[in-house]
Amino acid sequence: MTTSVSFLSAAIWIPILAGLFILAFGNDRNGAVVRTVSLVGALGGFLATIPLYTRFDVTSAEMQFVEKMPWIDRFGVDYHLGVDGISVWFVLLTAFITVVVVVAGWKVIEERVAGYMAAFLILSGLMVGVFSALDGLLFYVFFEATLIPMYVIIGIWGGPNRVYAAFKFFLYTLLGSLLTLVAIIFLYLKSGTFSILEWHQVPLSMSEQMAIFFAFLLAFAVKVPMWPVHTWLPDAHVEAPTGGSVVLAAIMLKLGAYGFLRLSLPIVPDASQALSGFMITLSLIAVVYIGLVALVQTDMKKLVAYSSIAHMGFVTLGFFMFEQLGMQGGIVQMISHGFISGAMFLCIGVLYDRMHSRRIADYGGVVNTMPKFAALFMLFTMANAGLPATSGFVGEFMVILGAVKFNFWIAAIASTTLIFGAAYSLWMYKRVVFGEIANDEVRALKDVDAREFWMLAVLAAAVLAMGLWPKPFTDVSEASVRALLDHVAISKIAE
Repeated sequence: MTTSVSFLSAAIWIPILAGLFILAFGNDRNGAVVRTVSLVGALGGFLATIPLYTRFDVTSAEMQFVEKMPWIDRFGVDYHLGVDGISVWFVLLTAFITVVVVVAGWKVIEERVAGYMAAFLILSGLMVGVFSALDGLLFYVFFEATLIPMYVIIGIWGGPNRVYAAFKFFLYTLLGSLLTLVAIIFLYLKSGTFSILEWHQVPLSMSEQMAIFFAFLLAFAVKVPMWPVHTWLPDAHVEAPTGGSVVLAAIMLKLGAYGFLRLSLPIVPDASQALSGFMITLSLIAVVYIGLVALVQTDMKKLVAYSSIAHMGFVTLGFFMFEQLGMQGGIVQMISHGFISGAMFLCIGVLYDRMHSRRIADYGGVVNTMPKFAALFMLFTMANAGLPATSGFVGEFMVILGAVKFNFWIAAIASTTLIFGAAYSLWMYKRVVFGEIANDEVRALKDVDAREFWMLAVLAAAVLAMGLWPKPFTDVSEASVRALLDHVAISKIAE
């Protein structure tokens, strides 16, 4: 479906242009104006995404809201955008989380306010570009460009070891993506086009498919991140400012998982199926081993960072079983994880802003001084553990159901995430929130203010709404996932 109104371009360029405007004219002396313009830019980008859902045809697997115009004529590169049932919710999630992050940094960031807000706005537009790009080179440009603002966010506003964490994040993700560019160029030479949709139809030999799969795998596995290329994530989370951790967990990890759905599975379906056992094994290691690693963490941010790796292992597990329920469950899990992980990092940020510590041992009895915060934190902790009626349960339940149909023992191993998730989540919550007041610093804590309360309350509403009524999320993706599975089932091996 082609539309005369460029909703996707608006969602990409409104926040980017707002960010560039702030960079050009903003400074710490007019911080209030900078914050206001940032909020307007973030809200403008979010409002532009709402028609993508309200006007979306859930019965169609075709690309909708398509925009296409020449970009680099000589090589046939187009500015080609569109969304289907797989990508549309991620565009909305990105724009929504950007608004939350701008509000979260409203009072916390007092120096270099313009640069901080601009980095998040520009990053938001670039991530929407990844989710909506239908040209291979455009996808790669957006995919790589997201590294720059996040590198700046960690490197300037991060913790004591921010430079090390920023370099590690940048090098891991950049080096992982270099082979992807080689694969994109190969597909262009093979097909004569950069159109991702046309690449889906290109017949390739099994050796070519294998090479392309591993080229894509390196980039997407680092981004997810999958075991064993996950080690950059805990460092990045611990050193990043609260807003950086929120965007990193809620959106940037999804870029890799989305890459599997948009590029790997449809372009090299035979290799994807041949290597599904390998991918499932890596996913199960993430679910079990990383879940155990999370149990021994003493830093709240590190614990939630490791839990994110375990939850994203559930996502890739759902994708590579090639089951309708499992694949849809993986998509729902990504959206849910965006809400929950963002909320968890915001809660940790609320505590850190007051006590400047993320060590679990430094807390205890927070419920006595911050009852409103404790109630909201409890909801997000339960959702992180997969409690029924929260969004955290829906995706995991769908993936486990798909796994039961695929292989009972895989389902049994995967379901241990419910045990480990409850163990590390509740262990952290118990030590931080319950019990007697641990020290004078906890005794002096003040409960959440109006800004913090409504910021967390909106995410709480999203977590509960998705948990109680997941139909809008599953209906949107159903036709596109079915079409993808039908496409994967047809061999693309060149004669």
